[in-house]
Parts: sequence; structure tokens; C-alpha cells
Amino acid sequence: METLLLDREAVDTNARMDEVIDAVSEAFGAYERGDALMPAKSYIELDQYNGDFRAMPAYMDAGEWDAAGIKWVNVHPDNPEKFDLPTVIGTMIYSDPENAVPLAIMDGTELTMKRTGAAAAVATDHLAIEDARSLGLVGAGVQSYTQLEAIAEIRPIEEVVVADLDSDAVDAFVETFDDRFDVRGGSIAEAAACDVLSTVTPSTEPLVSRADLAAHTHVNAMGADAAAKQELDAEILREAKLVIDDHDQTTHSGEISIPYSEGIIDDSDIHGAVGEIVVGDRSGRTSEDGITVFDSTGLAIQDVATAHVIYEHASKTGGGQSFEFVGR
Repeated sequence: METLLLDREAVDTNARMDEVIDAVSEAFGAYERGDALMPAKSYIELDQYNGDFRAMPAYMDAGEWDAAGIKWVNVHPDNPEKFDLPTVIGTMIYSDPENAVPLAIMDGTELTMKRTGAAAAVATDHLAIEDARSLGLVGAGVQSYTQLEAIAEIRPIEEVVVADLDSDAVDAFVETFDDRFDVRGGSIAEAAACDVLSTVTPSTEPLVSRADLAAHTHVNAMGADAAAKQELDAEILREAKLVIDDHDQTTHSGEISIPYSEGIIDDSDIHGAVGEIVVGDRSGRTSEDGITVFDSTGLAIQDVATAHVIYEHASKTGGGQSFEFVGR
């Protein structure tokens, strides 16, 4: 059996967002039902290089298909300046769980962007107002693009406000989408007043205050993936209907990790996990809800589900390069 090698372009071509959203939703449900195995994300800290590696393995049984894989990903903030390389570089190995053959080795950076956007879309679908038409973005980096692409799949987004200190990044974002949306640069407060807000920054200090948000805003807190990061004022978390992706990860390295460790919020402030909402064990948005927040740290099951979509398309369309990887 041959293995597919899929570069960034091949991943982008075969990661059809509507199907990735469905697959990620299925992954959340499988995890909640106990039909998935996902050991804790493990870290290798490399202080001498101001970076780290993260290993994220998972297996899931989604009924009609099952899948296994592992993503090996880094965060090296000095890469752009020192080596002209991305801060984050990821590699995904997607395997047949029955015989362990690696079916595909694919670019994990593009895959991560797709599944992160899809996770926000799943949460937005359950927690945002039905007629949400405006999307705010705090951060105009690579993650902001798939936030808009994914959320626009499940809500009739018309107006987009993007806030970033880098005016060139804002201009590039606006230029990319101005033929499809009423998109403009603006302040954090203007972005936060939208129906849906996604924060996608590496900030270690709160950027969004309670006063910035509209009474009904749904917030996707996507940027905090390490213990020191925080994008939202803790007052928002205390007031909102708060939904997480995984308790261990979010309390260790998510948006809630700092206020949780300081005792500002506790488990009684957490409405539940997004998987619980997907399977119907917890409520999504109700008529009584105001602000809602989804704290996303990124789960390995999302990577495996997205890899499944990519591999299935690529194997049918001839995408990528086939090579003999496992000998007999």
C-alpha cells in the first residue's frame, strides 16, 4: 500500500471547508461519546532555542469511518527573523488504524488553520445568534483567514471588521476578501461589537474588555494555547455562557487558564464542553443567553478528522505524490 505525500497546496485544495466543519463536529461528538482516544498533548520545551515541540496523537471511531494520526508541531517565535521560516511548522501522519500503514504524510500547518476555523464554526453554529451577519476579528494573521471562511459557511456573514497593530496585515486581509464581504480595518472595540468575534493573537495580556462586546456577541477565543496567553478580560468569562473544548487543556493552557488558576473562575462557571452540546447533553444558545464564549485550545481529534477529509479527497482526485513507504 502506497503513502500519499501532500504539501501545503494539496492540503488546501482537498480540505473542503464545509466537509471539514462536519468532520470536526463529528470528532467533538465522538470524543464526548467515548468513541475517541486522545492522550494529553505532550510538550518538549527548548528554552535554548526559544521554542517547543508538541505531539498530538488521536484515534476516533466516527461510525462510517475510523481514523488515527499524530501531528508533530512546533512554536518557534524567532523563526521569521532568524531563519526566514514560519513560527509554526506542522507535520501530520495519517494512518490506517487496522494495520498501522501511514496512508498520508501531509502539511500540518495548513491543516491546523483549516481545523481551527472549522472548530470555531462548530461552536458559532451552536452559540451565536441565528441571524449573525457581522464578524469581528482581533488579529489579522494566517488564522484569521480560515475563521472568516469557516464561519461564513454557517452564518450569513456580510460585514467584517478586522483589528491588528500591523496595518499591512490588515490591508492584505481586506484585499483578499473585499470582493465577497463588506470588510474593513477597525479598532478592537469595533471588532468586538460584532455579532461574532474571533480572537486569534498570541497575546499574554487581555485585549478585549467586557465593555467592548455587544450584549449578544459570541466570542471564539482561539489564540490562547499556552499557559501565559490571554486575550479576554476575566470579567467576560465570569459573565458569559462559557464553553470549552477540553477541560484539562483549557485549564492548563487555554483562555481560561490564568483566571482559573487564580480562582477568579472555577468549574461552576463552565457551562460545558462543545462536544456535550454537539451530542445534545448540554444546551447551545437559548433565548436567555447574552454573551457566549468558546475557549478553544485545539484537539488532536480535530486534526485526525480533518486529515480524513483531506486524504479521502486526495486519494480520489489523484492529489499529492504516491510513494512506497512501508516495505513487506
